[in-house]
Amino acid sequence: MKQQNKTAALVTGAMIAALYTALCIALAPISFGLVQFRVAETLTILPVFTPLAIPGLTVGCALSNLIGFAMGTNIIGFMDVIFGTLATFLSAILSRWLRKVKVKGLPILAPLPPVLINALIVGAELTYATTGTLNTPVYFAIALQTGVEQFVPCYLLGLLLYWVLERTCAQRIFPQGDGLARI
Repeated sequence: MKQQNKTAALVTGAMIAALYTALCIALAPISFGLVQFRVAETLTILPVFTPLAIPGLTVGCALSNLIGFAMGTNIIGFMDVIFGTLATFLSAILSRWLRKVKVKGLPILAPLPPVLINALIVGAELTYATTGTLNTPVYFAIALQTGVEQFVPCYLLGLLLYWVLERTCAQRIFPQGDGLARI
């Protein structure tokens, strides 16, 4: 791969990470806590356009969780830097894998992994952070709540972002598309 393409790839991933982090920190009161509405999760649709979104989202999540922990707003603590980031990484890979399943032109299954995986992993983190155990009934309630909270940014806002990017500027922003999958 040419140096120019490597630089463009690095910049694309870094911009996604920076945008995810900026959204989380700017909206910290609703990005962290027992009840979360992490607007940055809207960006989890980006692996549909480029595999570079996978490391971008992963790094952005790690930075956000670390900064949130340092600011004292991330009630889960340092374990969110590890497990929350792992959830984002797995979700991004699966979203990329499901990108071709479309209904009326929308990648309808791509937002599902962030909803389900975050419900399971972040739900467990929040249960442990608030109760000190993994109490099963509490876990199921918090996991369900987390899934519902993920649904809005991932499905409603994420698919809206996909629709807007696809119709306006996706080819300019992500010109190589699947061709970057080798990176």
